[in-house]
Amino acid sequence: MKALLLYPQFPKTFWSYDRFMEMASLKATIPPLGILTVAALLPQDWEIRFRDRNVTPETEADWEWCDIVILSAMLAQKPDFHAMICKAVQLGKKVAVGGPYPTSVPQDALDSGADYLILDEGEITVPMFLEAIAQKQPEGIFRTAEKPDVTLSPIPRFDLLQRDQYLMMAIQFSRGCPFNCEFCDIISLYGRKPRTKSPEQTLAELQTLYDLGWRGSIFVVDDNFIGNQRNVKLMLRELIPWMQQRQYPFTFLTEASVNLAEDAELLDLMAKAGFYGVFLGIETPDQDSLQVTRKVQNTRNPLVEACRTINQAGLMIYAGFILGFDGERTGAGDRIQAFVEATSIPQPMLGILQALPNTALWDRLKQEQRLFQNQGVTEVGDQNCLMNFTPTRPLAEVAKEYVQALWTMYEPSNYLKRCFQHCLSITPNPQLQQNVYFPPGKSFKLVARLLWLQGIKRAGNRVQFWQQLWTIFRTKPQFLNMYLGLCAAGEHFLEYRTIARQRIVQQLGYDPLVTTPPEKVLVMSNG
Repeated sequence: MKALLLYPQFPKTFWSYDRFMEMASLKATIPPLGILTVAALLPQDWEIRFRDRNVTPETEADWEWCDIVILSAMLAQKPDFHAMICKAVQLGKKVAVGGPYPTSVPQDALDSGADYLILDEGEITVPMFLEAIAQKQPEGIFRTAEKPDVTLSPIPRFDLLQRDQYLMMAIQFSRGCPFNCEFCDIISLYGRKPRTKSPEQTLAELQTLYDLGWRGSIFVVDDNFIGNQRNVKLMLRELIPWMQQRQYPFTFLTEASVNLAEDAELLDLMAKAGFYGVFLGIETPDQDSLQVTRKVQNTRNPLVEACRTINQAGLMIYAGFILGFDGERTGAGDRIQAFVEATSIPQPMLGILQALPNTALWDRLKQEQRLFQNQGVTEVGDQNCLMNFTPTRPLAEVAKEYVQALWTMYEPSNYLKRCFQHCLSITPNPQLQQNVYFPPGKSFKLVARLLWLQGIKRAGNRVQFWQQLWTIFRTKPQFLNMYLGLCAAGEHFLEYRTIARQRIVQQLGYDPLVTTPPEKVLVMSNG
């Protein structure tokens, strides 16, 4: 069997770093770990070609060569995902699909013409699919409520990647999250009992990347890296000597819940193992909204203090924020901005609440008859879109606060100030000579372009850039590359805030920052 594995294109998103990637001569931030794991689950006698369409599109020769096309996608990849299914159908190729998007909304893939739906977790459903292929079944839907033992998961096929085109590599240590946030689809996809790989298994994946020649940053893609704190500590205790013996070839970034700040031992182990940063789902500083959305882990201790604790442990913070929770009070966008300023989080990801399929929020809003159904307002998975449900406060108000907060937070001088202050607030990690690794050849080009853009061309922030750069160099030289990397990423966010604002304008029919909302928007806001 000749299988063409395709990973669809992403639209421009907050995390796509498009302008930064262009400056750095890279194509994508991280590789698609899911479909690389599927590749490892396929029979050894199958011929495989893999194309990440965000890096290198497939060729017509690839289409002619293959017997079957296998796609994996997230909700954000929806347009290209369906385009690839339709092209395969037109060319008479069998199509198999999997990943979070078809698992959540399988009918969409069927409507586009997919033959095989490999849903849920592939360790169980890929063998079911292969059995159907062996029996020459022309189609099938393969599902399971069982959660696989991830210690049996194979090492992903990292060898299929054009590794020099990615900012980071990726591994996974655990699946699932013990918390019960109403809006989150992780628990519906992977369950509330975190399952972890063994330390030996994780080190084997890292050794594979090491042997393939990768030296640089690795994103541990767990939705909550510390969901099983006992097991993660066991892994970190074995990772530390492994890293020391190889002179720290990697640096790590991951996602975790805010209660990370409550565990000093875990923070210390992460720093010693080479972790330089963590993404936190803060969502909102409003305690009442956190209670409504059942994010109780964020209510136990002051969030500003939690962020400071994590910084003091040597970790940089990325964070996500959401507008539009039920019962949310006017001015939530201003309060998020104030929180961001108080913590100097450089890259706050701000979004408007969406009800994702199969979440507790989706079920509740459906029961309350508040979900929009094909009204042209928005579709699940669209970027920067307004709610797909009737909110409890005016839609026009939420939209205005969203655009205003994004516009203000990513105003160049505000952004540069946060990058500078955040670097100063982090306690240096003695285990690492540098916090963010970047290939020397490409880093030279990136820094040269950055110095031209922000140090010479852009007059408005030129003095600020050079003053901050000199202070970092003089007082915290080990953070120089982190600061430069953050500054370069600012080129993406400067462009992205304009794109986000334009998308909102297209959906509302007016610019919420300069125009009073038309009557039709006010009516829509009131349901």
